[in-house]
Amino acid sequence: MIKNSLLLALIAFASGTVLSSCNTTAGFGEDLQKVGSKLETKADDTGGTGTN
Repeated sequence: MIKNSLLLALIAFASGTVLSSCNTTAGFGEDLQKVGSKLETKADDTGGTGTN
């Protein structure tokens, strides 16, 4: 009985952790994409990429 309860609690905790980290990872990816876009724009403005 105690093992089943412990297993259920562990599964619930792991599921919650995985689901919440998906939102965090998606947000981080979007932020990183915005930063990369701004860096690319600045490099194009200065001619740093070699493609004008």
